[in-house]
Amino acid sequence: MRGNGFDGALAAAKLHIRVGHVEAGFVSFDRMMPEEINRVVADHISDLLFAPTETARQHLLNEGIEDKTISVTGNTIVDAVFQNRDVSKEESEYPWHSTEGLFPRHCPPAGECRFSRAPQKHHPGDPRDPRGILTARPHPDAPPPRKMVEQFNIPLSGITVIEPTGFFEFLHLESNARLILTDSGGVQEESCILGVPCVTLRNTTERPETIDVGANMLVGTGCDRIRAGVNEMVNARWVWENPYGDGRARVRIVESILGMKF
Repeated sequence: MRGNGFDGALAAAKLHIRVGHVEAGFVSFDRMMPEEINRVVADHISDLLFAPTETARQHLLNEGIEDKTISVTGNTIVDAVFQNRDVSKEESEYPWHSTEGLFPRHCPPAGECRFSRAPQKHHPGDPRDPRGILTARPHPDAPPPRKMVEQFNIPLSGITVIEPTGFFEFLHLESNARLILTDSGGVQEESCILGVPCVTLRNTTERPETIDVGANMLVGTGCDRIRAGVNEMVNARWVWENPYGDGRARVRIVESILGMKF
């Protein structure tokens, strides 16, 4: 199981089918997040736990999970990014390629653009959050949640909006970004792997390694904090060590499965 495969893991456990959890031990310590509840249950019903990092392994041990069931493998998202980054570059006919200013690494400083996967997990019914986020980010390139924009009549002046993208398109945008704003755990990780500074619009993260290496900053959802975080991270040092592995997680996972005795 990887990521949001909670339903499958629970069904398999009830049918007495062995479960392996990829991304085990990615702990946010925030029980208000549905993903954290799912993670806790999935980790504790799984037979094999594939922890991406040593930090994740330690979280699992702290929760009383047996060491013999845990393997530190790196994360499969590194494998996916490494395998598909070059493919995404070869796609030259993306519908938004002609959109002016969509590749911020090549924008002049006065016209810098930021790439944002519009946050929608936290307090979705509170107009203060989407308004604060949108007014704090002057040039994001991913669409804000249209329903929220319409519901709260949020102005989009200065914002370039594109349609939702597929994986290759999204990876291409991430790779070319000068700065990424997100509330997604996966995007925090991808930005770190790709060497692009990230500002996370949350107060907690299950990817603390991204903060430890200087690739990411937590700023919450307040306008002033977001602005300050953007100003700091857009000038961040763009060199850090990827903490999530060398792109061979899939190999280690298979080896762990074959080496386990049930």
